[in-house]
Amino acid sequence: MKLVTFSPPSGGARAGWLTPDGQGVVDMRQVSQGALPADMLSFIEQHETLLPLLQQQGWHTAPATYALAAVTLLAPLPNPRSFRDYVSFEQHLLNAAAQFGHQVAAEWYEMPIFYFTNHQAIIGPGAAVRRPAGETRLDYELELACVLGRGGTNLSAAQAEDCIFGYTIFNDFSARAIQGREMRCHLGPAKGKDFANALGPYLVTKDEVEAFRDETGRLSLGMRSRINGQPICDGNFNTIHYSFGQMLAKASENDVPLHPGDVFGSGTVGWGSLVETGFQAHRALEPGDVVELEIDGLGVLSNSII
Repeated sequence: MKLVTFSPPSGGARAGWLTPDGQGVVDMRQVSQGALPADMLSFIEQHETLLPLLQQQGWHTAPATYALAAVTLLAPLPNPRSFRDYVSFEQHLLNAAAQFGHQVAAEWYEMPIFYFTNHQAIIGPGAAVRRPAGETRLDYELELACVLGRGGTNLSAAQAEDCIFGYTIFNDFSARAIQGREMRCHLGPAKGKDFANALGPYLVTKDEVEAFRDETGRLSLGMRSRINGQPICDGNFNTIHYSFGQMLAKASENDVPLHPGDVFGSGTVGWGSLVETGFQAHRALEPGDVVELEIDGLGVLSNSII
């Protein structure tokens, strides 16, 4: 299923899913006469009970409540419990290291590395991103994000994979000028990553994405970016160094609890940002620019800069 959070013509925020033809939206609470919740986090937290109920009642085949064109899509999970972002693509690190004149740390090859990003700075598809005041090197980052449907602690990689509920596209907007100054203090990312985490357009359930696994067991998902229609990146998720299972397992070490509704970013696919080419592939983002991220099976996430 392609789950969505949307604003109907009357306003507010509702949870639902796309019709199979992709042209309509079903309001889950309305179609179920209140048996399903109105918000995505509650649905995810209760999905092990609610998904079978949804299937049994045939609500997944219900006609559209609204035409897709009549609603505004919001971030599919507007209020994640937490948001960790990893750096799991070696090519991205190698590219960035070359730009900044340093080497990839040996420790990166020993364990998945993450930072906590701002889980209250979530924006959705079509939302405008305001360039931070004084920022001269505004950048995007093309990432895949997974959303947990089950929690746990001290998980193995296999157990952690079973906790994944679904996937969505993540644009980790980055203020490189701010970030560069901050990280000289060997802390962060902080304010340079604090202002806009774009998720969407859909939250695609894990079963639909599993069809993209290749013969090696990796998810083979084409990942593409465009700025004002100009192709910038054409990568694949199968180039990742650490699996989501490994990332989640690392996060759960030392009795740290993971929860349904936690979001985990993969890190940037190789060449999936402007800083990797020293802004030679495209100048820094400016007001009026439109950034589109596309991942196979997950749709297109588009945001404008103001």
